[in-house]
This record gives sequence, C-alpha cells and structure tokens, in this order.
Amino acid sequence: MESRLSHVIFDLDGTLLDSEPLYTLAAERVCARYGKPFTLELKRAIMGGDTQHGARTVVAALALPISPEAYIHERERELVKLWPSLTPMPSAPAIVDALRARGIGLALATSGHRAVTETKLGYQPFLQSIAVRVCGDDPRLSRGKPAPDIFLLAAAELGVAPAQCMVVEDSRLGVQAGLAAGMRTVALVDTRYGFTDEQFAGAVQIVHSLADIDLSLLEAPSA
Repeated sequence: MESRLSHVIFDLDGTLLDSEPLYTLAAERVCARYGKPFTLELKRAIMGGDTQHGARTVVAALALPISPEAYIHERERELVKLWPSLTPMPSAPAIVDALRARGIGLALATSGHRAVTETKLGYQPFLQSIAVRVCGDDPRLSRGKPAPDIFLLAAAELGVAPAQCMVVEDSRLGVQAGLAAGMRTVALVDTRYGFTDEQFAGAVQIVHSLADIDLSLLEAPSA
C-alpha cells in the first residue's frame, strides 16, 4: 500500500548544525597533547558514526596513550569551550520552518551522546521544539550508524512506519543507515571534507545546501 511521507528525521552535526569544524578542532587539540596529528583522512573515516567506535578508531590509529573513554572525556571538555560559537548550517532554520509549515513531523537522530547533544541544542532556539531526539548512547541501541537502528528507533518514537520517513544526512555512514532503514534518504555533501557526490550513491537526492532539497519528494508516493 502506498503512503506519502509525513515525517523527516534529521542528523544533527554537519546537517543542521555546523559543528563538524568544532569537533575537528577539539580532536586536534586532544591529539596534539600527545604529539599526534588528527588528519582529514581520520576525520572522514569516523564522521557520522558511533562516538565510542570513533574514539577507539582514533586511539588505535594514532597509538594514543589513553583509553577511548579518556579521549572522549578530553574532547568533550574542549567542545564545551567551543559550543557558544556554534552556528546553524546555511538554510537550516528556513528548512525547519518550511517543513513545520507543511505539517511535517520532525525528529533528530544523532550519533552524539545525550548530554553533549542537549548542551548544543541549548544554543539553538530553532531546534528546541523538536521533541523526538534519539542519541547515540540511547540504551535501546545496540548498533550505531551505518546500521539502521537509530532511524528505526526515531520512527518508532514518532509513531510512524519507516516508509513514511525521509532522512537528511551529511555523512556516508548516515546515508547508509537511512537507506538500510528503508527510508527515502537525502545526502547533504560537504566538500570541505573531501567528499564527492559519487560517494553517496543510493540517496534519492544529493545536495550541497539544505536550500536545494526538493520538498516535492515528500509528496511522491512511498511504497
């Protein structure tokens, strides 16, 4: 039976908030303490994925003399200093307003942990009315992106079937997760990190700005 899309699930970092440069800076500061460079290649490898998995990857790749948990703790201490400078991605408030005007339900599904996510959102009034927020440390999740679990849980929290949801993601892992969830998935490609459109195959639309998302996708029947 066909149904039209009624809800949009957004990733947060790099999709609605321009927080990825701040995550990069925080990681660079932590790694520099141990004489190691946090490279763009390493950034691309972990971007959008589970926080714990990313920390394990960084610690192992750079042979840091600390545990993944200690790395996360040190990075989060740096991030707290940076959040006041956090800004929305271009056109993020506008697309949120446009979707609300259409009566579209919204949710956030972020690999970031709950405490960090809530701190970030405290600086972003345009997102505070989005009540459904699924974070990477939710105990109901056993797998992070690229597994579909976080998007399926967000749909369940919204009370709708996955086929009624559209996902907007900026990372390869996130796009893979949206597609695995059976959701129409839009890829927001940020060329600052060396990503190319070809790396996001399978997305229903590939854009370089939220302003370019074709909202008529919401009207097309979804099987």
